[in-house]
Amino acid sequence: MTDQHSIVQNIKEAAAYIHAQYEAKPEIGLILGSGLGVIAELVENAVTISYGDIPHFPVSTVEGHAGELLLGTVGGRHVVLMKGRFHMYEGYGVDTVSFPVRVMKELGVGKLLVTNAAGGINTSYEAGDLMLIKDHINFTFRNPLIGPNLSELGVRFPDMSEAYSKRMREVAKAVAAEQGVKLQEGIYIGLLGPTYETPAEIRMMRTLGADAVGMSTVSEVIVARHAGMEVLGFSCISNMASGILDQPLSHEEVMETTERVKQTFLQLILGILPRL
Repeated sequence: MTDQHSIVQNIKEAAAYIHAQYEAKPEIGLILGSGLGVIAELVENAVTISYGDIPHFPVSTVEGHAGELLLGTVGGRHVVLMKGRFHMYEGYGVDTVSFPVRVMKELGVGKLLVTNAAGGINTSYEAGDLMLIKDHINFTFRNPLIGPNLSELGVRFPDMSEAYSKRMREVAKAVAAEQGVKLQEGIYIGLLGPTYETPAEIRMMRTLGADAVGMSTVSEVIVARHAGMEVLGFSCISNMASGILDQPLSHEEVMETTERVKQTFLQLILGILPRL
């Protein structure tokens, strides 16, 4: 068996295990970032599966990431939700980080909603803002599609001109306006981490056009687009990036901010999902 066939087989085995626990076909996948697992509270009739029980699945090691897969309904839509994601700074390869997206596609997911906690680069932002991601810059310098292309998973050269669905962004903006939620819209830049960036690096990223910075999301979105999935992304601006406020950064601050905005975020997501 070739490595390529092994990858497809691993995807199918993981999906088969999940499908055995939850027979309905999920339409929407959700990947939740640091402190944003509260969205799991919205899932009705939830079936919970530990990552450790799913064949070939990695395990999340980051504080604020629960490491569970939830399947159920939100607003009448069947969803599969990752409560905690994987990062390359944990020592995982880019293929491993994006593997769950492949499994979601195998389960039948056609739309993916990704969230993350991010540092604000745009000086008009403030901690607690929600940012709709309109595009990203891949500063991880890793791409999960490097190597032989598996045509059954997607095309060799996928288009990334609309990595984040314009249609879905318009839905998000409409719901935010109805709810009176302040919603920024900007460009996310993804780095490897785990160190926070230096002030000089943040100045460089601002010059490049980035509005928020984080250590996730990019690889997952590349794989989702390769698989033909529509993507909607949100960053919770959990702190201002290095050098902007002349104060040190900490993961505790990230968790405190996401806790503060969780109700607003929950209501926004609850309003958006039925319209996707």
